[in-house]
Amino acid sequence: MGRLFRRSGDTPKRSLWQRIKDVALTDVTSLVRRGAREGSLEAMEELLLEADFGVPTTLRLVEELDRAAKRGALKSHPEFVACLTDGVRAALEGGNADPRLTLARQGVSVVLVVGVNGAGKTTFIGKLAHRFRREGKRVVVAAGDTFRAGAIDQLRVWSERTGADFVGGKAGGDPAAVAFDGLEAAISRGADVLIVDTAGRLHTSDALMDELKKVVRVIKRRMPDAPHETLLVLDGTIGQNAVQQAKTFAAAVPVTGLVVTKLDGTARGGIVVAVHEAINVPVKFLGVGEQAEDLEAFDAAAFARELLEE
Repeated sequence: MGRLFRRSGDTPKRSLWQRIKDVALTDVTSLVRRGAREGSLEAMEELLLEADFGVPTTLRLVEELDRAAKRGALKSHPEFVACLTDGVRAALEGGNADPRLTLARQGVSVVLVVGVNGAGKTTFIGKLAHRFRREGKRVVVAAGDTFRAGAIDQLRVWSERTGADFVGGKAGGDPAAVAFDGLEAAISRGADVLIVDTAGRLHTSDALMDELKKVVRVIKRRMPDAPHETLLVLDGTIGQNAVQQAKTFAAAVPVTGLVVTKLDGTARGGIVVAVHEAINVPVKFLGVGEQAEDLEAFDAAAFARELLEE
């Protein structure tokens, strides 16, 4: 995951580790030796909350650091980094955490992509189509966000760029009908994968969720075991709002995986941990740029290491 959090041409942002060293004032040893007696762990708690780890994860990480310090296990920079890294990795590997995509054993695999407008949903679909195409799969993309004409055009361009088949409807049309047409096209053309875009905004949140439920019902009516994946795309820069978005979508449709986009700095990378723990759904991809290749399959151990790199 060496490119995680970096985009070409961007000025590198200060890492979480650099901010931790600021809390320690001089170095990690000073933080470790002072322990909670002089408030350094309270400062760590504040820092982790600012990095969007959320309250439950932050409290657990700080408690683990406190216990390790009291038993004398944090006497050096490497020991401190290892303890915190292990805690982040354990949080990401807890519960439902398998990052592998679930695909159909035979026939068409249906991937439904949901999320609010602006999160990077359409771009993610293009990248995912590119990934499948590189694996030699025939892909159909269905432009189900009919409420935003730009999304239809954008997906058409991505389809042409990646060599995927494209199915679209009229702007303002029925998204569920587009999903159905896409599935019919994928089946009749012998495609391996159908990726269905969905609306990210309607006049009310309830209307959006009702529309998503309808799309799922229509897909299941034609293929009862589909969608095989429902991936929720979240903007990693919006902090704890991403947690609330995740809870709202998960309450409406059976979300099976998370895609976190726009992670161009580690200062607030804790949101990845917070969202995973909030809805017990695995993180499957990270979007780190705008190019077709800028899609990282998620690796919890690699993410934890890079999150705490100097």
